[in-house]
Order: sequence, then C-alpha cells, then structure tokens
Amino acid sequence: MPKELKLLIQVGHPLIFIESSDEIRALKLISQVSEELTRSNLCWSMTEGLTRIPDYVKDNRELIRPDQVLPPGKAQDVLQHLIKNPQKGIYVFKDLGPHCKDALVHRLMRDLMQIASKEKMTLIMLDALAVPDEIKRFAFRYEIGWPSVQELEDVVRETYQKIREESYVEVNSNLRRRDMDQLVQSLRGLSCCQASRVVASVIYDDHHLDGADLPRIIEGKRQLLSSTGCLESIAADFSPDDIGGLTNLKTWLAQRRDGFSPKAVEDGLESPRGVLMLGIPGCGKSLCAKVVAADWGMPLLRLDPGVLYQKFIGESESQLRQALRQAEAMAPVVLWIDEIEKAFASASASSADGGLSKRMFGSLLSWMQDHRHPIFLVATANDISALPPELMRKGRFDEVFFVDLPDKEARKHVLKIHLKRRKMNPKGFDLDQLADHCEEFSGSELEQVVISAKFAAHQENTPLADKHLIQEMQNTRPLAMLSAEKVRHLRQWAVDRCVSAD
Repeated sequence: MPKELKLLIQVGHPLIFIESSDEIRALKLISQVSEELTRSNLCWSMTEGLTRIPDYVKDNRELIRPDQVLPPGKAQDVLQHLIKNPQKGIYVFKDLGPHCKDALVHRLMRDLMQIASKEKMTLIMLDALAVPDEIKRFAFRYEIGWPSVQELEDVVRETYQKIREESYVEVNSNLRRRDMDQLVQSLRGLSCCQASRVVASVIYDDHHLDGADLPRIIEGKRQLLSSTGCLESIAADFSPDDIGGLTNLKTWLAQRRDGFSPKAVEDGLESPRGVLMLGIPGCGKSLCAKVVAADWGMPLLRLDPGVLYQKFIGESESQLRQALRQAEAMAPVVLWIDEIEKAFASASASSADGGLSKRMFGSLLSWMQDHRHPIFLVATANDISALPPELMRKGRFDEVFFVDLPDKEARKHVLKIHLKRRKMNPKGFDLDQLADHCEEFSGSELEQVVISAKFAAHQENTPLADKHLIQEMQNTRPLAMLSAEKVRHLRQWAVDRCVSAD
C-alpha cells in the first residue's frame, strides 16, 4: 500500500485526496512514505495550525506537541503562506474539504497546485467525508483501504503492551498462534482505532487475553458495526437441522461447503458466488443465510438497504461502495441482503429519485460480476415483480431458488423444532394430525401457533396438548389464504424460472 502512494508522489500529482476516518493510520502511512522519499512533511488543521507530523503516529504512544510552523487559523492563511513560501515536501491538510466551498479558498488551492507542480510539493487532503465537487475534479483519490492482517496483529500486540505498561495490576496473555489468527480474522473490517478499542475492552475486563476472549471480540465488533456504516454483524447460531424441508437447497449448499478452501483453489474450482432466494414470506429464506454462515464457519454480515440512502448527492453511492469494501476486507464472509427488492425497486421502473436507484443498482451488479473476493452473497426477495431481470441471470448468482410453503413432512419437522426449543417433548404430540390441520401454514406461522398455544395452556394451568395447538391453528388465517391470488401468481411464475428449494 505505501508503494502506490509513493508512486503517486514521485510522478508529481499536486493534489491527492484520502477519505478516511482512521486519521492516525493515514498519517503513519504518509510519514512512512515521506521518510522513504527523504521529504519533509507538514500537517495543518484549524486547531493545531501548520506543524510537523508528530512522531506519535509511528508507535501510537501519547501525543508530544510537535513544532509549530504556523499558528492555528483559517485555511486561507496557511494557503497564502505556502504560496509565498513554497518548499519541496509533503503537506497534509486535515478536514480541508468544507473550506473548499469558499471561493477564496478554492482559488488559493488552484494557485497553490500550479506552484506545487513546479516546486515538487505534494498536497494531501485527509478528510473523513467526501471531497466537495468544487475541488473533486482536481484531486486524485487514493484509497488506503482497511487494515491488513499484519497491521491488525500489530494493533493487538501494541494495545496489549501499552495496557500492560500502564496498568496497576498484572496483565498477562497466553494467545497461541491459532488463537491470534482467529482473533485477527475476527477484527477484519474494523479500523485500527476501532480494533484497538475492542481489544482494550476485552483486556480491561479481566486483565487477560487468550482464546476464550474471541466471543467477546466478536460481540464488540458487532456493536461497533451496528452503530457505524451499513453492515451489521449477525450471530449465526443455527444449523441445517434447524430448518424444516428445503432438501434441495441443503444438498446444494453441502456440495459447496469447501468451495473457498485452499484445496478447491488448487483443483481449479470457481468459488461459489451466491444464491437468490425468492418465495413466500415466512418460509425460512432469511434463516437460510444464518445457516450458511454457521455451517460454512464464516462470519455473517447483513447489508441494511435502508441506511444506504442519504440526503446529500453522492453520499448514497459512497455508502454502498464503503459497505462493499468493508465486506471485501472481512472476507471470507457471507453477505446477506434481506428483501433486496425494497432497496432497488425503483431500478426497474421510472422513479422520482433522479436515477439514484438505477445508479446504486448498477454499482451493485458490477461488483457482483467483477469481484474476486471470497464473499458468498445471499439475497432474499418476496416480490419478484419489483426485481430487474438482469439481477437474476447466471453469473450474478450461482442459482435462484424458490422457497414454497412446507409440505406435510416439513411441517412436522418445523413443529418438532419449535416444540423442542420451548422444552417440550415432540413425542408427546400427534404430529401427523397436527400437520394435517395446518396445510397452508408457513414456518413462521407455525412458530406463532406454538407460542400462542403455549400461552393458552399456561392460562389454563395445564400442560401444552394437541387441542391447544389445533385450536390456535383453527383461529389463524395464514398468509396463503389472505393473499391467495399473490401466492398463486408467485408459484406460477417460479415454475419454469427457479429451482425448487424442497
């Protein structure tokens, strides 16, 4: 990664833009490159003025106030100073983007760029937000990406060492090589600062770091991802036995379980890309995503389409790109997009969003076609009429499955699963009779039947029995009955277009 930035500086790009919230990591990278090129490096912010990049960025230790070249002030002051006193070197501007909307700052930047080309000055804008259009066309965008495995391992070691030196109680660790690899894998997709905080919280909890802390590392990461960005880390605590029916889908997934393994790569196998699951609501499509992640031993990330759309122009596309880059950094991973038709429904018809949905959908399709990362995409949908046809062609997904209402054997299996979960012995119930009373029920409706029957038995102060379950089934009007026309149309559409999951 430093090699690419070094090359950009060597060829003479006058203005480079880095969009990153991990400011310290970006400064460390710039400092490393400046040392390799033997160029001076200066950094400006409104609060610190123009200073030399401090040494603390090299080892993450406490900040030592750097030598000040210019006191804090407005952006136009430092730009005018550099225009009058141009010197060869690398100049980093923190959060300069918003200032570029000012006409004077914009003009000064243009003037300084002309001088920079002659004087071998490199201007680097380091912002947490996208650069404004006023200066975007003049800046070369550089991606620092997410921390590598080695960087994250260094973060773990540095965080542990720092806490050990500062703590008043003994702090120890017995991480084995395998534990360290798993811990670093669990931290992928976080910035260095975020990873350091997650590791620190685990160490401070019991002043110890070992393989038993992995679940808490994953939980800390899940909380971070739920509050930042569009990706949410989901707990995958299911197995294929927790789903009734779907025999074809289970067999298909079992055949591709080792598709991301080194042996599969050696044998020349293409890594599985993903599945699109259409079907009737409540039949287990979303649950399948969790089962895939648990069965394949991969993290599960859910892309929340609702968070993608932002009010500012260009920010929605940036959110999608960042989410996909984050998924790539965490690979191998299962990426789950639930109810994908709601996120990109306007892409298949004219809409009042100025073509935003079509651009977003185009970006997703291009990524699905071109990416080569070990990411298995699971997309679910209920309304096929809202899906553009290009989404379902081969190459984007490995297969398109249709999830129908469970048959009798599947209904018996689903009832058995939910009875066991509620500490009931399925052998005490007539599952054949019960399955006959719920012919058009979905899996989620069967679960609610068990829950409601349990409450009814509790109110009567009697054990749960067949009569309670049958009574609740008779009181329930399933979706297949309430929306019979839509269900019939969906089934007819899927006959020759999808592979049956059962």
